[in-house]
Amino acid sequence: MATRILPAVGDADLAHALTGLLGRLPGAEPQPPIGNSTSLLDLLAALGSESVAGLPEVVLVHERIGPRPALEVVREIALRFPAVGTVLITGDASPAVYSAAMDSGARGVLPLPIGYDDLAARVEAVAAWSTGVRRHLGPGESPFGAGRGGTLVTVTGAKGGVGTTLTAVQLALAAQASGRETALVDLDLQTGDVASFLDVQFRRSVADLAGISDLTPRVLQDAVFAHESGLALLLAPAEGERAEEVTETAARQLLTALRARYDAVVVDCGAHLDAAGAAAVENADTALLVTTPDVVAVRGVKRQVRLWDRLQIRKAEDTLTVVNRHTRSTEIQPPLIARITGTRVARTTVPAAFKELQGCLDSSRMHELDSKGAVRQALWALAGEAGLVGGERRADGDRPGGTRAALVPAQAPGSAPPTGKGLVPYGARGTLTTRRRRRGPAGEG
Repeated sequence: MATRILPAVGDADLAHALTGLLGRLPGAEPQPPIGNSTSLLDLLAALGSESVAGLPEVVLVHERIGPRPALEVVREIALRFPAVGTVLITGDASPAVYSAAMDSGARGVLPLPIGYDDLAARVEAVAAWSTGVRRHLGPGESPFGAGRGGTLVTVTGAKGGVGTTLTAVQLALAAQASGRETALVDLDLQTGDVASFLDVQFRRSVADLAGISDLTPRVLQDAVFAHESGLALLLAPAEGERAEEVTETAARQLLTALRARYDAVVVDCGAHLDAAGAAAVENADTALLVTTPDVVAVRGVKRQVRLWDRLQIRKAEDTLTVVNRHTRSTEIQPPLIARITGTRVARTTVPAAFKELQGCLDSSRMHELDSKGAVRQALWALAGEAGLVGGERRADGDRPGGTRAALVPAQAPGSAPPTGKGLVPYGARGTLTTRRRRRGPAGEG
């Protein structure tokens, strides 16, 4: 099999000389030289978009490639395309430069002027390494391995302010505490508050991974924030305008990588449906919709599930509604919500206990919520219903949406039956233009 070699050289004379040498190597398949780092990375991304097999085995990076520093380019190739072997071409082959190249991920160093024997030996060694990596991965196989992986649960709000982020954070903490390695992802890309709830100062976000076509475990590890609770956090960008960078394709790739790496993945989708959130909800094992027991929020649930159904993302009966701030005295009880929305309603309701939350909210330490408090106990019980605590992972062929047990709570002894008095069913279809396709971005006016 021919060894594909891609020279990235900014100097025209060196590029010409190197092309001549590469043409003399037995079994070599030299590629046309690339003159700058931007074109190099774009070409590698295009070649590797389908599978690792499309990438060259060896990339030769000249120290004066520009506009980005050569070692930075070598490092990015190592992170984004781990089956590609890079060799740094440099006029300074001192131990310090050699060490810096190795630290950046290079597989070797070629000193200038380049001799045929040195070039042949280095290319042969790096090509053998690259071939071994690809053989280990298998044809077209992801570096994360095969299989569907961990449990994916999405948390969406019927509207803003119903407790979506609180629910997502506590579900993730419950999964982590049960012994499952857990990632919490903030896909509320413009207004996400997971970082504020957990007192996190971060540099990297979901948007930083959106442009990477070849996500690897190392790239993913560098982007997540290791929280003191044990959670792996992947947060929304601090700049809301970067939300548009996280496309549907990017979200699918990211969630696939996370599920392969973690036992459980909890995604906070916020209350606004965009392309990334739609992809998450469609692929979730369990999709939760959080509501409060009031007319406006329940209408929001119905509006949301109708939108999901029109876009063929998820059916109402495959959606699990969670009632937050529940009291026995409210007129709108869970069975009524189930009838109006057509969704299943979780057995576990979350009580209205504002005093339990206030201190942790004010200090941004929601992971320190009182374990004896009614709110945390309810949300951690909900984690069991959502499949995040205990039990086996769901098989690939199983239908999304969690268990099929009856999830509407029985009427509490002595309490009044729900009357629905004052509740106006939401019947208007709205003005959203329906697009009959399997998935896609959408919003409501």
